[in-house]
Amino acid sequence: MHHRPWQDTSLPAETRAAELLSAMTLEEKLAQLVGLWPGSDAGHDDDADVAPMQSQVNSGSPDLSALLPHGLGQLTRPFGTAPVDPSEKARALADDQRKIAAANRFALPALVHEECLTGFAAWRAAIFPTPLAWGASFHPELIEEAARLIGASMRAVGVHQGLAPVLDVTRDPRWGRTEETIGEDPYLVATVGTAYVRGLESAGIVSTLKHFAGHASSRGARNHAPVSMGPRELADVVLPPFEMALREGGARSVMSAYHDIDGVPTSGDPRLLTQLLREDWGFTGTVVSDYFSVSFLELTHRVAGSPAEAAVLALAAGVDVELPAQRCYGTPLLKAVQSGEVAEELVDRAVLRVLRQKAELGLLDPDWSPVPPALADGGTVDLDPPAMREVARRIAEESVVLLANDQGALPLAPRGRIAVAGPLADDIAPLMGCYTFPRHVGIRHPELPVGLPIRTPVEALRAELPDADIDVVTRPADAVGADVCVMVAADRSGLFGRGTSGEGCDATDLELPDDQGTLLDELLATGVPVVLVLLTGRPYALGRWADRLAACVQAFFPGEEGGSAVAGVLSGRVNPSGRLPVGVPRHTGAQPWTYLAPPLGQRGDASSIDPGALYPFGHGLSYTEFTWSDAGADADALDTDGATTARVTVTNTGERAGTEVVQLYLHDPVARTARPVNRLIGYARVDLAPGSCAEVAFAFHAELAGYSLGNGHHVVEPGALELRFGASSGDLRHSVPLTLTGPERHVGHDRRLRCPATVRATARTTARTNGA
Repeated sequence: MHHRPWQDTSLPAETRAAELLSAMTLEEKLAQLVGLWPGSDAGHDDDADVAPMQSQVNSGSPDLSALLPHGLGQLTRPFGTAPVDPSEKARALADDQRKIAAANRFALPALVHEECLTGFAAWRAAIFPTPLAWGASFHPELIEEAARLIGASMRAVGVHQGLAPVLDVTRDPRWGRTEETIGEDPYLVATVGTAYVRGLESAGIVSTLKHFAGHASSRGARNHAPVSMGPRELADVVLPPFEMALREGGARSVMSAYHDIDGVPTSGDPRLLTQLLREDWGFTGTVVSDYFSVSFLELTHRVAGSPAEAAVLALAAGVDVELPAQRCYGTPLLKAVQSGEVAEELVDRAVLRVLRQKAELGLLDPDWSPVPPALADGGTVDLDPPAMREVARRIAEESVVLLANDQGALPLAPRGRIAVAGPLADDIAPLMGCYTFPRHVGIRHPELPVGLPIRTPVEALRAELPDADIDVVTRPADAVGADVCVMVAADRSGLFGRGTSGEGCDATDLELPDDQGTLLDELLATGVPVVLVLLTGRPYALGRWADRLAACVQAFFPGEEGGSAVAGVLSGRVNPSGRLPVGVPRHTGAQPWTYLAPPLGQRGDASSIDPGALYPFGHGLSYTEFTWSDAGADADALDTDGATTARVTVTNTGERAGTEVVQLYLHDPVARTARPVNRLIGYARVDLAPGSCAEVAFAFHAELAGYSLGNGHHVVEPGALELRFGASSGDLRHSVPLTLTGPERHVGHDRRLRCPATVRATARTTARTNGA
């Protein structure tokens, strides 16, 4: 059977894409650069939007009879727009794909994308902990496994692209989307985010990095607000996670963001989307717009006077695909090309990238079938199988952070009276972030069952401590007589003001939401020991209660198994090993400094405000004890192109097995720009039985000490350094001096980004282990 050149699977994807491009009309080319969002305007108003200004911008689905003969680039969120049975929808999607392919002369199907920030955002799909919990786990390998499973579940129903992960680095936790970030440190965000990318891509899903770049750095932490940022902060804080996810993770897509930087909207910035991303970094995948961000060049930024001008600006900058639906890249762009306002070569550039990706996904193959293998012969799909739930449980358990246990109230006694308070203590809402299906879409369908077995915090605690007398109290007076009170302080995730955390749910300060601080004060006034459990999407200021709590536990929207994970920590079944990916502030308004502040950003005599955290980045306690010893490096001097190994030994000196998280920080005493006092460059989770030891070795290269000069140059300079081993950014245990020698080096985008760690058990054990 004779196949057309673009169907020849023996040819490279680039060649096949170019062959197909050469056969297309202008209308057929433009059809590949737009999406279709069925059901997105079906009888709802602003209160139901899942994208900003959705009801205003989305002027209705185009006439399919006119659109489909030219083809279709993308299908937007067939599973994530309304509640649908996954197996039934997968079959309906296959039917839609048949119609799409049959309607155009090249038999091209659409590329299907979905959200997958906390798991596949579909009804009855597994709900994983939010990305801030990924960061708290300090366990990239586990996050990669989660992403692989999530990606496989998406491919099983015919999805090709996932709009995740979020690689924005937290700069001000008042930002509502803090829950979607991995943390405040670029190295943690980079390593954990890259692991998620690897997992998705290994399952055949195109991973989309967002939001490129700097979206979390807005003035006043307001969503979509302008960003004021110099080139050094962009280079040293914002960009490294994207660099690593592209270089090491193999991400095949990047999403342009909503905001502007110094007045230039990122979705219309060729320096960012073409010069940096493609010319400097060598990225060859697709750039997709955040939903309606091409239109926003006209409607909110007002740097374009019409949809056509917005299309020309975005396309020239490097935005290949307009999502979620066509408005600017349809007829307006067609007329702009025909009139000569924009060169057709720019259209060809974008279409070639789209077609190459479709070739890689098998969508140009002659034997392409719209029916996923899982649905062949009448099969069904399970989007919450035991294997996914098990990984969701492990992430939840490993991400719970024990902030304080000053009075030894934890673990809770297995018997006795426990009063549980808090408006959401017996609700599943505080377990789920804003991109989980129940909080993203299901909240509009109150009649809809959640579709998954999920225990509320109270239900989980009762299952965990069956011999305890556990009462939910609504008034502080009802707690009198209890042995302990567990106060659940929680966020309600939502969208655009419909929650206390989530996209568009920004906070004016870091007080506990919904007046829960007042309830906590009243509970403490009873004299009953209070264990505070935080189930939130951001850190909240806890300074006013710091010395009054019996214990304090932090979890960040821990997902479908989160209630049981938190209950396991409270009971002692789970030895907590989570570490803070963001500092917990002391004061409600002391932000927006993160731990990465230079000397003048730290506490000092020049200001009456102490911006330091109550619990710093990297902090977390355990139910066992660890000692650190024998810190050092194989060399005390190395060339600016040299490497050495830094080591420390960790011993579990307590009574039970536990996990220590060893963190390696860099201190640069003198530099040409004001540098962070401490900066994370490596970390390792160390699992230890009682009495056992392990040596943790970090492969340090001098390039990890480099930084940006703000002029496009990244420099590694000779001079003194310190490698600091810490249990947190505020608990530094050992310092190892190093001297870099030789010439100053300018390094490019091939520089080393990672400090690999190796954990090796040692023979030295304590008497307790020998006698066990």
